[in-house]
Amino acid sequence: MSGLRKVVTLVDEVLTEVGRPVATPVRRAAAAAVVRNPWAGRGFVADLQPEVESLAPGLGHLLTGRLIDALGGADRVESFGKAAVVGLDGEIEHGGALIHTPYFGNVLRELTGGTSIIVFSDDRLAAGEPLTVPVWHKSAAATRSHYQTVQIRVPDAPRPDEIVVVAAAASGPRPNARIGDRRSDPEVRLADLETTR
Repeated sequence: MSGLRKVVTLVDEVLTEVGRPVATPVRRAAAAAVVRNPWAGRGFVADLQPEVESLAPGLGHLLTGRLIDALGGADRVESFGKAAVVGLDGEIEHGGALIHTPYFGNVLRELTGGTSIIVFSDDRLAAGEPLTVPVWHKSAAATRSHYQTVQIRVPDAPRPDEIVVVAAAASGPRPNARIGDRRSDPEVRLADLETTR
């Protein structure tokens, strides 16, 4: 893949939470690709599409493959998210161009068997700054038990002319999730809350 400098994969597995064993250990993973920003040094580029079409699908395949391997198969991916960090010489739109189009998102969604819109984060940061990537359920985005985050940091990236593209996933809900979801919520209206204050 043109401009690819390195790939970093992070995996953690939560076994206990506040001293209590987790019923089912949850694996969380993030895969990050450090790529040369194809628009860096070119000033304002009006049409980002040619570079998106040539770069984003390969990144989607590479990073999703790493996630699937890290979690033990596509069927083990229960939630997903995506992110991009642009180096200081780039625009946030450069990172958005690589992750917010079907050339990346549809690859991640289809390879993991998801149907939900993919939650995201993006930023422009100096090399080595951490990025928090949200994830939610791959086919039921309103399922609160799967709202969680994965943090990743690449110590030497992004350089000013680079972008770090990230795909993240989890094999299950937050440890000991117990706040219910929209199907079990009572009806709560702002007017009712105001009268209880």
